[in-house]
Amino acid sequence: MTDVINLASDNVAGAAPQILAAIARAGDGRARSYGHDDVTRRIEARLSEVFERRVAAFPVATGTAANALALATFTPPYGAVLCHREAHIAVDECGAPEFYTHGAKLILAEGDHGKLTPATLEAAFPEGWRGDVHRSQPAMLSLSQATESGTVYTPAEVAALTDAARHHGLAVHMDGSRFANALAGQMGAGQGCSPAELTWKAGIDVLSFGGTKNGCVMAEAVVFFDPVKAADFALRRKRAGHLLSKMRFVSAQLEAYLADDLWLGLAANANARARQLAEGLQALPGVALEHPVEANEVFVRLPAALAAGLQREGVIAAHWEGEVWRFVGAFDTTAETIETVLQRARSCVAPDAVAAAG
Repeated sequence: MTDVINLASDNVAGAAPQILAAIARAGDGRARSYGHDDVTRRIEARLSEVFERRVAAFPVATGTAANALALATFTPPYGAVLCHREAHIAVDECGAPEFYTHGAKLILAEGDHGKLTPATLEAAFPEGWRGDVHRSQPAMLSLSQATESGTVYTPAEVAALTDAARHHGLAVHMDGSRFANALAGQMGAGQGCSPAELTWKAGIDVLSFGGTKNGCVMAEAVVFFDPVKAADFALRRKRAGHLLSKMRFVSAQLEAYLADDLWLGLAANANARARQLAEGLQALPGVALEHPVEANEVFVRLPAALAAGLQREGVIAAHWEGEVWRFVGAFDTTAETIETVLQRARSCVAPDAVAAAG
């Protein structure tokens, strides 16, 4: 039987050994509950080092909790949050942002390859919108980094968007479920980018800092770059049911994740495997990339026969729309695994066609 290779998502991957070891260590002995343990206290200090300024950081178990609670901190019930129409908060969170804000409206905008632009923002909130009692009031801009199309905003692009947001009096949230992949992608592109340059130095107010998709079991953090703005977040988290009594098991994951830049190494591998796959698939006839590969996701148009052939060969991808399929490199995906996928793909195509495409 052909071994199944599942590249539909990075969520299907397991956990990094360093993360599992940290969880096991956290289980030894006794520790204070509800985030008063030593490891949770260290997380805020470590994230302050990573981002080069004092931050307020709150571990949570899911990305949905991180996003929805971060948005609720800045958005009143009558507020409006602008995001890309494919943003996770709009498509994949079952109304959690609207629920935790007690009714705020999501304004969905178009954008090439998953990205918004200042012009998009200007069009979404035209002059006269603010103060109109008949309209939800502009409150936040939410950016996905990396985007739902696998692309990455540069620091300059983030800064341009936050400048436009400030003009409209908006706070800015970054959904960083794949923040490590975005940062590693910028670093790999020779941008010399740092966590600070991709966030608060470019105008971001609050970041949903993800770990689950990149080697953790379940660990995210809401990071406020101005601790004053996090004044009531602890109460919001508790009321929402996301203050874990044994918080140390989430915090231990984050501590191991950040130690010795493990998070960036894991993300760099995932990104490299995505590039390897994209390059190999593009060499086949009829295959075309739908979006640039800038992090760990590959969106690609596959001929129907090739898509069906890969399924028969045990390669699992996520069917997106039409002929578009998504493949995702994970922290533990190996070069050998990707080469096996490419070999199976080549076996589904006539040899003369492969030669002609090459």
